[in-house]
Amino acid sequence: MSSTAPDLTFDTLEDHIGREIALTSWIRISQEDASAFGHLTGDPDPMHVDPDWAKAESPFGGTVLAGLHLLSLLPRLSRGSGLAISGVQLAMNYGFDRIRFVAPVPVGAEFRNRIQLLRVERRADGKATIVTRNAFELRDAEGPALVAEWVNLLWPEAKA
Repeated sequence: MSSTAPDLTFDTLEDHIGREIALTSWIRISQEDASAFGHLTGDPDPMHVDPDWAKAESPFGGTVLAGLHLLSLLPRLSRGSGLAISGVQLAMNYGFDRIRFVAPVPVGAEFRNRIQLLRVERRADGKATIVTRNAFELRDAEGPALVAEWVNLLWPEAKA
């Protein structure tokens, strides 16, 4: 379960700019899931799907998660982990401003997402875009493994 800023609402988003709004629980991805992702995307790179090859040939000593696999986990490591903004009817992926794959994530390693609210832009139609900084942290490691500035479009709930 994630910890979320307790007073995070559609109407008070600006009060949270620059603050951490969520910290997710630790998760780990199995070799089976890493291999399935490689096969599903048509990218069966042995660095990600072949433990024997990766142990012998990889500079990391074993398989690592594909960067795009990590990126695809953002929904799970935000809303899927309990991040909630009260007063929001719908949140839609609106793209990314910046993505960096900073360090490899070994298959089976534990990691989590630390989410900070960077920007809020209110729109004339009543919706808002938010930009969050998502930093995937590896347990017992210094610095993030992935940093992504993720843009989401929020629809407010209808006011009664």
